[in-house]
Amino acid sequence: MREGQVEAGRMSVSVAEARELILGSIAPLGTETVALGEAGGRVLAEEVRSTVWIPPLDNSAMDGYAVRAEDTAGAPVTLAVGEDLPAGKRSQRKLVPGEAARIMTGAALPEGADAVVMVEDTETEGGRVRIHKAASLGQHVRRAGEDVRPGTPIAPPGAVLRPPLVGMLAALGRAVVAVRARPRVAVLATGDELVEPDRLRDDGRIASSNSWALCAALREIGAEPVYLGIAPDEPAEIEARFRAALACDAVISSGGVSVGDRDWIKQVLVGLGGEMRLWRVAMRPGAPLAFVRVGGKPVFGLPGNPVSTYVTFEQFVRPSLLRMMGHTNVYRPVASARFDAEYKKPAGRAHFVRVVLETRAGELWARESGAQGSNILLSLVGADGLAFVPAETTRLERGERVAVQLLRDGSLAAEPGF
Repeated sequence: MREGQVEAGRMSVSVAEARELILGSIAPLGTETVALGEAGGRVLAEEVRSTVWIPPLDNSAMDGYAVRAEDTAGAPVTLAVGEDLPAGKRSQRKLVPGEAARIMTGAALPEGADAVVMVEDTETEGGRVRIHKAASLGQHVRRAGEDVRPGTPIAPPGAVLRPPLVGMLAALGRAVVAVRARPRVAVLATGDELVEPDRLRDDGRIASSNSWALCAALREIGAEPVYLGIAPDEPAEIEARFRAALACDAVISSGGVSVGDRDWIKQVLVGLGGEMRLWRVAMRPGAPLAFVRVGGKPVFGLPGNPVSTYVTFEQFVRPSLLRMMGHTNVYRPVASARFDAEYKKPAGRAHFVRVVLETRAGELWARESGAQGSNILLSLVGADGLAFVPAETTRLERGERVAVQLLRDGSLAAEPGF
């Protein structure tokens, strides 16, 4: 599909086409250097190689006695205890034949020692120790560089800084690290019918739940939400909010993207010099979806119904922002499940069905989590996933397999799965 082909209300593209169009125009942001304590969950922007030996010296894997293995060959034997080595203390003398050193886990072996006898196999006798079992060469010894040595590859650019990698960087002595920048994402709701949650009254208006769900979803992936409140259905007000929003790296609005008389989003964004790339997607819930680039920045105009907002965010916005953050895997994982009811729909639009998952006799089954209207938020609250019913499918028999996008799984996949 060429740019400029999409006209509001007259053309829908498939879910796959919309995904390709949107994600194909998204590139990672720049890089920044952050303190190691702030790096968890970020995406590495540099190659990391070891510059040190870990462990730096041969050390003990047990509390016990450092010995020369050959001195224990005739066990039981009694050896003189030359010194006491707690963790963090390095011996300044060489272990001589017939001698042992009391040693704690993690302490460096004294020169001359080549094995450790754990304390359970010993008995103290004043300033001497009785060794009950012969030690083998290297027994209970962690060798220098056993974990990594200088030059060992640790992680490539694009690796996610999960806790073990953060720990490894600390072990390497790194206090700062280069990472991909996190997007600042403006979040804006539109609609005269909306009020903030703390101003909800019995006057026919409803709480603006979409913005709060979107801000939570942004924080969940490590993006920084910038909440810009509720814009009334007035073009000048909407334009002012969007001008402020464009100071961020990306913009998400909800509402005002259908074809009603007071749906101003398209008009405002085009007036701001926006390049309209997408207006409708052949899906339910969430058919009205604006994707616009304004000054090179992505703007996502999501529909106003709460389930539609969330479903379109999951399919298009979430993976786009993850890509901006430098992730290579940007999709929710997908599982195959048997659908636990007959399901009918017209051809032409793909359906995302909110489902609860359960395992029966070793097989995964999916059942609807509740009513499927695009305004029924409770069925999304209880959902484990979204079952994908393709556009061309008109009927599912009970027990037929469907692809289910997993909403509670924190992992990421390289491919969308449908």
